[in-house]
Amino acid sequence: MPISLGELATRFGCELIGDPETTVVGVASLSNADSGSLTFLSNSSYLPELPATQAAAVILRKEDAERCPVNALVCDQPYAMYARMAACVCPDPVYPAGIHASAVIAPSSSIAESAHIGANVVVGERARIGANVMLGPGCFVGPDCDIGPGSQFVANVTIVRDVRIGARGLFHPGVVLGADGFGNAMTPDGWVKVPQLGGVRIGDDVEIGANSTVDRGAIGDTVIEDGVRLDNLVMIAHNVHVGAHTAMAAMSGIAGSTTIGKRCMFAGQGGAVGHVKICDDVIVAAKSFVTKDVTEPGTYGASFPAEDMKSWAKQVARFRRLGNLFDRVKKLEK
Repeated sequence: MPISLGELATRFGCELIGDPETTVVGVASLSNADSGSLTFLSNSSYLPELPATQAAAVILRKEDAERCPVNALVCDQPYAMYARMAACVCPDPVYPAGIHASAVIAPSSSIAESAHIGANVVVGERARIGANVMLGPGCFVGPDCDIGPGSQFVANVTIVRDVRIGARGLFHPGVVLGADGFGNAMTPDGWVKVPQLGGVRIGDDVEIGANSTVDRGAIGDTVIEDGVRLDNLVMIAHNVHVGAHTAMAAMSGIAGSTTIGKRCMFAGQGGAVGHVKICDDVIVAAKSFVTKDVTEPGTYGASFPAEDMKSWAKQVARFRRLGNLFDRVKKLEK
């Protein structure tokens, strides 16, 4: 949507250095931007690209403004500001209200008149679909589910049953909410399935990436609080509680009954074993997993970066000899 820099600066509280009448119609990277593009500079590693940019305007910090050859929108947090402005310049599509002819709707369900129900959607008994909800093609909403206003389900999202979702959520293709947790009891005759009788409770402004899963609780609910961000291929097991504004990158996995605080971050393939508690403001590094309670905010990690196989084989051989070395040192100390 075309918008002037003057309007952007006023609406979002930025300092504009340049022509307020310049109009932007899209967004692009520093190196690919043209005279109609809005871009940003947040990471100093991209600073060498700034002098050559052809953008209409660059969102950047005050200290970088002198090097900018084009219009500049100056603020303290360029990346967050870019996110807000990009949503304004490139707004989400508007979906018309109505129910597609191929949708299957249970008579006992309740669907707001402003909701968009796409092709081949199934809405189960007693399900409630709020105002301005968008259910894309192939979505399934099972019995006794409640979807808050303004939430969007892009395509082929499965909401099994007893799932409550707040307002303005965004759920990408292949997400599964409310499937059974992995509950099994071992007996001499084999495994006995433990009934998964809880639900899932998801707060406002939550985004869950493609092919991620949130299991229903065994007893009680699995809880995802407000503002949580889950990347693609994230696994949340039964009765996990994820605090507000926590984020998890791709392939993170959280085992059952773990409690995670607010504003935590899990890098790619990060995780936690079951029944541990992690306090607020904890960062878990890539390929690291938490095995005991974390009571102090900070960054935690333990993993081996890739290296050439010969070197790694030597290190593995040394690891295997550590037990013998420990015994020898213990004897010498005596």
